[in-house]
Amino acid sequence: MQLSHTTGATSAVFDDPNLLSSAGLVPVVALAESAGLGSLAQDRLSVPTDKGANAGLKVTSLVAGMVAGADSIDDMALLRHGGMSRVFARAYAPSTLGSFLRAFTFGHVRQLDAVASRFLVALADQAPLLGQPSPESEHVLVDVDDTVIEVHGYAKQGAGFGYSGVRGLNALLATVTTPNAAPVVVAQRLRKGSCGSPRGAKRLVADALKTTAALTDATPLVRADSAFYGRGLVGAAVRAGADVSVTVRMDKAVKAAIAAIDDDAWTTIEYTDAIFDEATGSWVSRAEVAEVPFTAFSAQKKADRVSGRLVVRRIPDLSPKSSDGQETLFDTWRFHAFFTTTDPTVLDTVAADKTHRGHAVIEQVHADLKNSALAHLPSGKFAANAAWLVLAVIAFNLTRAAATLTGPRLARATTATIRRKLITVPARLASSARRITLHLPRAWPWEPDWLRLFGHGCGPPTAAPT
Repeated sequence: MQLSHTTGATSAVFDDPNLLSSAGLVPVVALAESAGLGSLAQDRLSVPTDKGANAGLKVTSLVAGMVAGADSIDDMALLRHGGMSRVFARAYAPSTLGSFLRAFTFGHVRQLDAVASRFLVALADQAPLLGQPSPESEHVLVDVDDTVIEVHGYAKQGAGFGYSGVRGLNALLATVTTPNAAPVVVAQRLRKGSCGSPRGAKRLVADALKTTAALTDATPLVRADSAFYGRGLVGAAVRAGADVSVTVRMDKAVKAAIAAIDDDAWTTIEYTDAIFDEATGSWVSRAEVAEVPFTAFSAQKKADRVSGRLVVRRIPDLSPKSSDGQETLFDTWRFHAFFTTTDPTVLDTVAADKTHRGHAVIEQVHADLKNSALAHLPSGKFAANAAWLVLAVIAFNLTRAAATLTGPRLARATTATIRRKLITVPARLASSARRITLHLPRAWPWEPDWLRLFGHGCGPPTAAPT
């Protein structure tokens, strides 16, 4: 590709009042309205003074800006260009939206959490967010993990250095996933940067499982890494009727349980560099798994103890310590163990290990959010940034719902891909007989997908006259 030879004879003028840079916002905002985003925010938010007036319209404006790619308050100006005022009413200025966010307190953020939860349930009635029920799986997977969002400047309330060594604020998220669908976020909290990973996880898991129960009747399986292995998260999950699959720390009780596993109990599994032997129907691999009955928190009072299984994966230790002796004379192993309450008839040892390793899917959600609205936390006020996180999650779930309505091609795509193919599509507005027609680019590769989304929220498109 190269520039046309006539380019030098052209010029550029920003003067067309009938252009949209993001025509995909039309069906996406229609989807948000049909799921009740504006009315939910209007009814549940009680932000005081004139800054909190018309909360539903302001929340919708912020979410729409994030869907279109805004990652700062100034970026919300993209809602006020060209023909936007002809298809959208009351798109607020960035300064007004910034004042709205800075008026939030912790209580208002919790109100916005309630909006996000109810909006997700309403979206699930509009779009197949969790895919079709899978007869092979009796669980819906709920993953919990935190991530540090790097910030710059000394005016950020709550910023600090956490476990990653990066100065920032800590976001704790819970996602729900099924074998047939990409993750959506069911709960979120913003915390100060120096806090420990499990802080607030007990309450977050309870909220996440309550929302999950409204989305599906399947039994939740809560997965988490060793930072969350404690009575708080595990107890909250079990009391809510969920199973757990949580990596454990190598304390004395865990080491003793691993040492008690018989040598004949280990089963070879598919793992990195494994080869499947068709003749024997088994995997040729150095990774093996075994399990042993285990009671978590056995040193605590009886009400806090949880019975289950300790599933252990071992792989060869290729760099043993000198204290282990001559590694050529005997094998040394690295052990990775997790505690689970799942029924062994539903998930046997191998299946439980494979399912637990799928917990890494939440890292993709972290990366997706940081590549979108969470590229920045734009305010100096902690509550404003906490509200920004909730709005970013709403935008993420709304974008995911829009993609699932188009069919299987984009159902698992990232936010950036969905935005490029469905949202940031340029269009020119034309009016005829009091009806507005969007003229989009000819030969757009994802035209069928876009039209399916448009048909859901706005009705079947009318063919433009030729």
